[in-house]
Amino acid sequence: MTEKAMSRRIVLGAGACALVAEAGGPQLARASAETERSKSQEAVRKYYGAWDAKDWHALDIMLKDDFTFSSPLDDQISKSAYKAKCWDTQIAYIDRFDLEQVIATHNQAFVLYVCHTTNGKTFRNVEYFTFREGKVKAVECYFGGKSSFPSAVSTEKG
Repeated sequence: MTEKAMSRRIVLGAGACALVAEAGGPQLARASAETERSKSQEAVRKYYGAWDAKDWHALDIMLKDDFTFSSPLDDQISKSAYKAKCWDTQIAYIDRFDLEQVIATHNQAFVLYVCHTTNGKTFRNVEYFTFREGKVKAVECYFGGKSSFPSAVSTEKG
């Protein structure tokens, strides 16, 4: 076994590098996670912005081709079924969405919102988003009330 001499300068330099890496590593990881979280939050805001603007094309390009939507009324319906069953039948009733909470990671988000209908009624729901490759892969809607979707709220008596 041969021994190799190291100068104090090399040892101190290596130690300093190790300290910088240790101190900066978690910060870099946190910064990366923050960036990913911000991208998810931005995607959620754009998603609801497309509904507010009544712009199917803007929404369509955000959704993966194999996008699915689930709710108490829908079980993993496809993007085309989502457009026909949700967008086409509900868009006329929606005035706007107010996002109360957006809690996101790099590939998921929970959103609590209030939807304002065109006739002045409101309802609250929670939706869970899954993202893949920068697009919305799936949305699961959890109704806040018995019939918490735009046309049901807009046409209910009382």
